[in-house]
Amino acid sequence: MRVRARARRGASSAMAALLVTAVLAGCDDGPAPPQSSKGSSPRAPKEPSASSEAPAGSRPLDWRRCDAPEGGTAPGPGWRCATLDVPLDHAQPDGRTIGIALVRKAATRKSERLGSMLFNFGGPGGSGVGTLPRAAASYGKLNTRYDLVGFDPRGVAASAGVRCRDDEDQETAYREVDMTPDTAAEEAEFIADGTDFGAGCARMSGTVLPHVGTANAARDMDAIRRALGDRKLSYFGISYGTELGGTYAHLFPGTVGRVVLDAVVDPTADSVGHARNQTTGFQRALENYLKNRGQDPEAGTRRIAELLERIDKDPLPTASGRELNESLAVIGIVTPLYSRSGWPTLTAALDEAENGRGDRLLALADSYNGRDEKGHYDTQSHSQRAISCADAKARPTADEARALLPEFRKLSPVFGPFLAWDTAGWCAGWPVEGEHDTPEASAPGAAPILVIGTTGDPATPYEGAQRMADELGEGVGVMLTNKGEGHGSYGESDCVTSLVDAYFLDGKVPADGRTCS
Repeated sequence: MRVRARARRGASSAMAALLVTAVLAGCDDGPAPPQSSKGSSPRAPKEPSASSEAPAGSRPLDWRRCDAPEGGTAPGPGWRCATLDVPLDHAQPDGRTIGIALVRKAATRKSERLGSMLFNFGGPGGSGVGTLPRAAASYGKLNTRYDLVGFDPRGVAASAGVRCRDDEDQETAYREVDMTPDTAAEEAEFIADGTDFGAGCARMSGTVLPHVGTANAARDMDAIRRALGDRKLSYFGISYGTELGGTYAHLFPGTVGRVVLDAVVDPTADSVGHARNQTTGFQRALENYLKNRGQDPEAGTRRIAELLERIDKDPLPTASGRELNESLAVIGIVTPLYSRSGWPTLTAALDEAENGRGDRLLALADSYNGRDEKGHYDTQSHSQRAISCADAKARPTADEARALLPEFRKLSPVFGPFLAWDTAGWCAGWPVEGEHDTPEASAPGAAPILVIGTTGDPATPYEGAQRMADELGEGVGVMLTNKGEGHGSYGESDCVTSLVDAYFLDGKVPADGRTCS
């Protein structure tokens, strides 16, 4: 189970409630932008122009009161939902269509409205229709002049969502498949489970499966822009949403408006590179957590690794009757590392596990895996896998994953084995070929795009943000560093939040290379 690059807390305090909190109950704005560190002042993005009519080629949207998304509740009366029909295959625009689910909250100051702002909170596989209404309070200032718009990307939830397994098979896999296999038999079972998952996707979602890649989602975003009547795209991408935003900028540089990418996926990394980055990032977050507790990071890491070894041999009991195995324990440890606010939860869960009980770590893993108290799983992990494997060409073998183990164990005895093996299991026997080795993000001629990296980000390590800024190109990628912890910075750092608000609302581009601390 790949560690997701999806927003946990980074977008807002509301996002944190979607995960850790729900489980277990300074810098000032500068003047006008000075010279950038690259030797030229970033161009201010033009004020978004919203037309009263959608540009030619768009499809009209029928906005109505929203129904409750699967597993959730209907948003309040200020929200409206619609469905946009787009080609299943963009190479055949007159062929079969699928519906892209949308949700919108109108700007509160209509006389000062700038247009629409499209959001993607990460994943891949996250539902924007389900997430944006819950997180919207954190974007209240932006909502004064923008309509807030969320969408389910193709292959996700209400947009022809991919489904690959039923709840019983999902439960069996989490219970019985060792995601860090130690024997030939466990390796074979691990790879077979990955192949079986892909076969289930082909059987249950075969029509959409070849068409769920990120480039097609970016093409859908441009169709959304046209249907909303916006001449330029204003976009807020978080986590995987940054990869989607970079892809959009590459495909449609001329319609880039004001775009912010926060908690940035490294566009230069292939599937093994992403695993290496996340191993580094989560180990860094773990060490910061241990330092915060007054512990020696090396000794604390060793103690947790030894705990996982004991759990691998003898899973821990829980009050539910289910057992906490090593794989679920690793996921449970990962979950609260997404945000500094989760650190006390991690302490309580690790203390309980050291004392022979797995209830808290299992609850954290269940939250991460989308399992409710009745044993029903959501399908975000299905969509995540389908989109990732539609994107990436690489299909590492078990032998190649095994060869990574020494390096990855050195990077992190806690997370390294899990993420090394994941490179082989994730797209094992996948029925659809991937599109590329790494995504293309170059966007010559695009308006300045604000790229934000947080130094303590575990899921999308800081270094990837600078690589994204570089890939976007000279005068396009504007780098903003947030010195802090957690996966994302808007709503967490007052400095970052004020700079982003000024960028979106007033077109003020921060100096390239600016730092918030």
